[in-house]
Amino acid sequence: MPSVSYQITPADPAAHYFDVQVTIDNPDRRGQVVSLPAWIPGSYLIRDFSRHIHGLTAKTGRSALAVKKLDNHTWQVAPSSRRLTLNYRVYAWDLSVRCAHLDQTHGFFNGTSVFLKVHGREKQPCQVTIEPGSSTRHWRVYTSLRPARRGRQTTLPHRFGVYEAPDYDALVDHPVEMGTPHVETFTVCGAKHEMVFTGVLPNVDFKRIARDTAKICETQIRFFEPRSQRAPFLDSADRYVFMTYVTGKDYGGLEHRASTALVASRQDLPVIGNDERSEGYTGFLGLVSHEYFHTWNVKRIKPQAFVPYDLSQPNLTSLLWIFEGFTSYYDDLMLLRAGVVDENDYLQLLGKTITGVHRAPGRFRQSVADSSFDAWNRYYRQDESSINNIVSYYTKGSLVALALDLSIRNATGNRKSLDDVMRLLWDRYGRRFYQSRQRGLQEHEFAGLLKQATGVDLQSFIDAATEQTDDLPLASLLETQGISLSWQTERRAPGIGATMRATATGEPGLAQVIEGGAAHAAGLSAGDILLAMDGLRIEASNWDKLQDRYRPGQQVLIHYFRRDELRSTQLTLQAPAHDKCNLTRQSASQDSN
Repeated sequence: MPSVSYQITPADPAAHYFDVQVTIDNPDRRGQVVSLPAWIPGSYLIRDFSRHIHGLTAKTGRSALAVKKLDNHTWQVAPSSRRLTLNYRVYAWDLSVRCAHLDQTHGFFNGTSVFLKVHGREKQPCQVTIEPGSSTRHWRVYTSLRPARRGRQTTLPHRFGVYEAPDYDALVDHPVEMGTPHVETFTVCGAKHEMVFTGVLPNVDFKRIARDTAKICETQIRFFEPRSQRAPFLDSADRYVFMTYVTGKDYGGLEHRASTALVASRQDLPVIGNDERSEGYTGFLGLVSHEYFHTWNVKRIKPQAFVPYDLSQPNLTSLLWIFEGFTSYYDDLMLLRAGVVDENDYLQLLGKTITGVHRAPGRFRQSVADSSFDAWNRYYRQDESSINNIVSYYTKGSLVALALDLSIRNATGNRKSLDDVMRLLWDRYGRRFYQSRQRGLQEHEFAGLLKQATGVDLQSFIDAATEQTDDLPLASLLETQGISLSWQTERRAPGIGATMRATATGEPGLAQVIEGGAAHAAGLSAGDILLAMDGLRIEASNWDKLQDRYRPGQQVLIHYFRRDELRSTQLTLQAPAHDKCNLTRQSASQDSN
């Protein structure tokens, strides 16, 4: 019997409460300390999950013990030498991939939101009993946690019962979905995969999603393990679980060691009888590919700063451009290699990424190394000025990966590529991560590993690409592989150098003002609500048409509200920017994949 065991029950779905019990054998006689993580791996922001814990009590036998709060997410129980039982409620009403959610239709939780860590016992095995509530006995349970064997009995798959984990870090890295979802299964490379869909799902073509996802999974397994073709999660689970909550407009994902939690828009999923592949569906498959790639890159190949995770405070690293950026490069590339998209589609996806990076002037003010290090207080805390001051380690990091891949291919006559680097990282850091001494990638180790894997010395290029802010030489690098990069205007009408966003009442407001643009020069700011241009009312529906009536360089009179103050300004319309990237293959005989 493990010395730490948990029990969780969807006790009150209508009020969104899970009941949790923690039992500790032989607690710390000085007073057992427990804590809840302040953040969840993969989402680099202090989130203070402990604010959702209510009514924490402690008992030993029938005797109540005092509980003292030490900080925002840490408690200490009065000294006791006998078995200790903690009880508390968790408010679960965060419909995201990061926290916990419970209502009458389903329950979902990440362990970081519900399971207290028992200090001093983090490395010991633990069990969790997932109990049905009085109104949810018909629900099923979906998780990559291993069912526990108790004597001759083992919890059956998808049933309430007892599950086990080798330590606390593993316990909180296997989220749980419970309810009555739609489920698809497939097996590739000998590994079982489950796709679990929760939500209102009219006429969704689940079979098509499963077929496409199977191709992506098989391609990635064979990429990292061309010989053994063994899935990495088989070291800790007997299956991989995609948990997808489907809503009207959401999008996002969070990786775990043998599963992923996703939220997707209903409009992005394919419909039975329509074989066309929409842009939204391609985006969903890219999300699936991204989170699955993380099974290798960040869940097992890690920066040293994450070995082990310290979930009580930020874990700072300047290498997220590798762990998130490289994953963002390979997610769409794996769609191409799996045959889910063709080359033209892939070039459009790549061009969209280049366009997004190019349109953000913040790329000249922040390097991807700094973006990685500052993720906790800048990337995950963006405001209206962020477009001018920060760069994304996801998108710019993916372009660094592209540039490195092309540079390696060019230097070796396509005999080597970034693929060789990823496989070396996997062999050195990832393959045996959970079976032997854990170690991660040091902050300045990557260039040496790249040279070892490919024979190419790119130290200077890597330093410039990651620590400086100049644009990458993508046009010349792509040309070596027979791909032409050109710039186009998205629309011919003049602009104001700002992005628009309708307010809650439907009024056209400025979301972001680009420094150096027309709106900036005219004194407009994010949050201003535009009312009229040259006496004509501005509405979200007619904004583009109003601009079409003018030429670049013309002045217009803008009336606007700033807070509750009516103001006006003269604005000089600017020429449309050549900022849309277009990629085309020069010769179909050349292949850069």
